[in-house]
Amino acid sequence: MTASLRILVTGFGPFPGAPFNPTMPLVGRLARLRRPALDDVVIATHIFRVAYETVDRELPQLLATYRPHALLMFGLATRTPWLRIETRARNAATAIWPDLDGARMNKRSIADTADARAFGPHVFRLLRAARMTGIDARASRDAGSYLCNYLCWRAIEATRCQTGPRLAAFVHVPPVKRDGSAHVPGGITLDHLSDAGEAMLLEMVKAARQADRSDLDSNSL
Repeated sequence: MTASLRILVTGFGPFPGAPFNPTMPLVGRLARLRRPALDDVVIATHIFRVAYETVDRELPQLLATYRPHALLMFGLATRTPWLRIETRARNAATAIWPDLDGARMNKRSIADTADARAFGPHVFRLLRAARMTGIDARASRDAGSYLCNYLCWRAIEATRCQTGPRLAAFVHVPPVKRDGSAHVPGGITLDHLSDAGEAMLLEMVKAARQADRSDLDSNSL
């Protein structure tokens, strides 16, 4: 892939208790964006099946195939009526809720050493960008203990590899109805999510460009 910048945008499919996952149409809308700031950007997209084995298999494949400079991930928070910008991945897992394959984590942590892993200060730029669209967006320190948090952990892990993306971010969205209307009266709609998603994507592009330039400057010293 020859574009100067590559961004991988991901969502999740449905899961028990959430037969409709709004991250699927949201990711689709972001893939179709045409903006001057994205003229030299390749946006690759992927929807993960809600299964641990799927994340473990497909995330490395996606990173090897697209070699993204940045990874922007979306997941559904069924009980939160606002947009949550996750600031870290917790070293936590649940043995209570199985994934779509019926698999459960067999321990309460993902790794044996670290307590938590932070995404980095760039996530607060995404938070500001989302808020500028008028949406209720808040920073979060708790991505849960299910597949969303697990993907957060694996993504941050990837950013620490020399060949991995420089930046990653995860955004939890609230539920919306299949027709795109708000789940609750006066709540957030799919159009609201799309506006905020576009703003965060554009901000992620800016952050990735800056990180790429910093890497070039460091390598030239």
